[in-house]
Amino acid sequence: MRLPSSYVVLAASLAQVQAQYLMSELSFGTNKRISPEGSQSIPNFSLQGRPNVPELLSDRVILTPVAPGNQRGAVWADKPLPNQNWIADVEFRANGPERAGGNLNIWLVKDGSHVVGSDSVYSAGRFEGLGLLIDQHSGSGGMLRGFLNDGTTDYAHNPDVDSLAFGQCKFTYRNLGRPTQIKLRQTDTNFIVQVAGRTCFQSDKIRIPSGYNFGITAASADNPDSFEIFKLAVLTEQIAQQDSGNNNNNNNEKKPRMNFGRSGQTSVDDPYDNVIPDEDADTITSSKAQFADLHNRLQSVNHHLSTIFRSIGQNAGVGEQRHAEVSAMLGELKGLMNRLEKVDVFEQWLRDIQTEIRSMRQEMAGRLRDSENAIKYHVDDKHQTLAEDVKGHTKSGHARLIWVVIGSQFLLVGVYAYYKRKKISPKKYL
Repeated sequence: MRLPSSYVVLAASLAQVQAQYLMSELSFGTNKRISPEGSQSIPNFSLQGRPNVPELLSDRVILTPVAPGNQRGAVWADKPLPNQNWIADVEFRANGPERAGGNLNIWLVKDGSHVVGSDSVYSAGRFEGLGLLIDQHSGSGGMLRGFLNDGTTDYAHNPDVDSLAFGQCKFTYRNLGRPTQIKLRQTDTNFIVQVAGRTCFQSDKIRIPSGYNFGITAASADNPDSFEIFKLAVLTEQIAQQDSGNNNNNNNEKKPRMNFGRSGQTSVDDPYDNVIPDEDADTITSSKAQFADLHNRLQSVNHHLSTIFRSIGQNAGVGEQRHAEVSAMLGELKGLMNRLEKVDVFEQWLRDIQTEIRSMRQEMAGRLRDSENAIKYHVDDKHQTLAEDVKGHTKSGHARLIWVVIGSQFLLVGVYAYYKRKKISPKKYL
């Protein structure tokens, strides 16, 4: 009998997938509400802040508000991580004006709520564990960097903290309008950091011991960014070991391995290859062993199916979200196309105005030339007539003046002669 292809695919998936268990005591945001209705705290987590405690809403934690600036906020798990292999899924969103600043830090640190508190990587001091820093380093627009410390380096007083990063990648995270996913994965052979589904960096030389606490802190600048946390989900692929006391004693002696480095081009090992091995039927000799083997395999299949259904549900949600994003982008694109059509009309209108202005300028230049010629002709004609009139008036005026002067002289001579004659004539007396 030939199995359908869907069953073949399902069998192949079951062979590669290992069950993942959500650690609810180290997670929040996986249900509809972060905290019970009417509560101002997150179960199994502590909120810290300076000067104000972060604001807790039904679906998110606002570590730093939009205003005022220079705020610090933190959320820390009360219980440490008991497992060696784990996956941490963080969803956050950052909003702010164009030139705003701040940073977000994801921690896995020993006694983090007391050692780190609400500090960032730059001011954390001598922490012991892992810190991921998200900021706009060197004007990059968005960068994630990883830092390790075994408790010997004082980050708060280090003059060049940026040089201590062991891995980094650039990505855009501000004002996207949707949450951004950061995923950390620790396996037996690799430590991997992913951003929005793509690998940011990885190393096969990093091993974070168990017994450390997860935490998220944020700090804002004078012109602040608002950092909102929607989810911290911690999953494991193994049940916590029963001898936790022995593990705790061992963890007290373990510190993060500092011989870290890039793994080059080596591929990421599949973390889901730990399946129940096949056994020969002859090795099962009792009904009890047969039942135990069947029970274990059915239980493993059940876990695998649950994981597959959970993954399908998550993929469906992601698909709906991306469909909504694509629809929104198409709507924006249509709006931009309409604007482009308006721009074409505007450009044609400007060209018409330019042509009309050029025509008006040519017409005005012609009219100015005609007016100039008319004025010149009129002024030349009037000037010649005026000159002739002045010349004529000037000639007649000079003759009259000469005759007036001569006549006045003769008149004066006559008066003087008459005066003299009267003076020398004899007087007659009666």
